[in-house]
Amino acid sequence: MSGASLSVTGLRVAYGRRAVVEGLDLAPLRPGTLTALVGPNAAGKSTLLRGIAGLVPGTRGAVRLGERDLLAMSIPERARHLAYMPQGLPGGVALTVMETLVGALRATPTALAPNGAAAAAHAVAVLRRLGIEHLAMRTLDRLSGGQRQLVGLAQALAREPAVLMLDEPTSALDLRHQMSVMALVRETVVSRGLVGVVVLHDLGLAARFADRLVALSEGAIQADGTPAETLTPDLLARVYEVEARVERCSQGHLLVLADAPIRGAA
Repeated sequence: MSGASLSVTGLRVAYGRRAVVEGLDLAPLRPGTLTALVGPNAAGKSTLLRGIAGLVPGTRGAVRLGERDLLAMSIPERARHLAYMPQGLPGGVALTVMETLVGALRATPTALAPNGAAAAAHAVAVLRRLGIEHLAMRTLDRLSGGQRQLVGLAQALAREPAVLMLDEPTSALDLRHQMSVMALVRETVVSRGLVGVVVLHDLGLAARFADRLVALSEGAIQADGTPAETLTPDLLARVYEVEARVERCSQGHLLVLADAPIRGAA
């Protein structure tokens, strides 16, 4: 792990001529912390994540991990520092789970997997941490959407990168797995000193597991701070167009209670 912060300045992410994110700056994302990108549909969350990860051609601006310019790196070089998990792995792939993990480890060799045997042992350990070692010899095309989501998380965690970026890792999971996956992501980020960035729709999960929330709307930052600072009735009205309350449950967790859509909102 690098122990370096991730900084984003002047970021422009566009698809063709259509800019989704323009001139965006983020205060440094510190190692050992988890930041959640939240906002309504089409707010630019996934686009921002992909732009930071260098996955959108033509992205402009600076994304630095300490002194390293991630956007200036080749894809294999960047993969040594940053792991990105998409919203879901593609179906119709006949490779086994083990083959995909070992392949990912061997594609960008690290001290974790200097050879095939070490890569296989490390892959099994990662699957065991996620509780899905029983899927090791199953092919991706025989997995459910939720199982593929967990395998995608395993692939992201396997290389133990300095930056871990996850796009809606809980979207296909049931309630139990949502909680267990987010607990594991947070524990991994904190204990290993990673910079963690996750796109989440569920504000309750974001408030419970993230140290910092960045609320987006139309590709621009509307609020940035701790969950308590960010999740306010005013923010929910402006960004989500709902009348809502933010309260704490008996265990002290923040709850967002939406009462009604704001009349006249688009």
